[in-house]
Amino acid sequence: MNTRRMPLTARRVALRTWDAVTLLPRGVAALGAAAAGRGGSARSLLRADAGPVAPRPGAVRAAGHAVATVLLGALSLVLAAVLLLAVARGLFYGFVDQGPYDHSWGGPGRAGAWLAHFAVAAPCAVAAVAGLHGVARLQERLTAPLRGERRPGWVLPAVLVCSAAGALFVVAFLRQLP
Repeated sequence: MNTRRMPLTARRVALRTWDAVTLLPRGVAALGAAAAGRGGSARSLLRADAGPVAPRPGAVRAAGHAVATVLLGALSLVLAAVLLLAVARGLFYGFVDQGPYDHSWGGPGRAGAWLAHFAVAAPCAVAAVAGLHGVARLQERLTAPLRGERRPGWVLPAVLVCSAAGALFVVAFLRQLP
């Protein structure tokens, strides 16, 4: 991902979004590293390297954080799918749906249908990126004890609630499919 030419704020959002999208594979790899007794590698994969004065948590503690990261990674994949769907059905609607547009939002013409779908998809895409940014921040706060920092008390319940909400969203989405 080439982010050198982006403005600083856009670069931060892009990197934080990329961090969120890669949480699931990094969490699975960290879980494998922790199971193999390589707590340092697991912390590195979770991007939670401890400073030189911080105590080094063991592999069991790193494994617990890896499991929570896997949950957040699954949630981030749901948000990434929402983002991809919003882009495909909004920005590229005219290419995705070849018509007829008689019963489409904004129809009966192709331009009206495209504009209507773009107007709905743009806020959904922004919300999905904001959600991915939030998931990355939540994971950063979750792994604070691995860095020798204090974790706020609300973080673990928030991880569990957000993961459950993501699972419910997936179930509801799958049930509405024909």
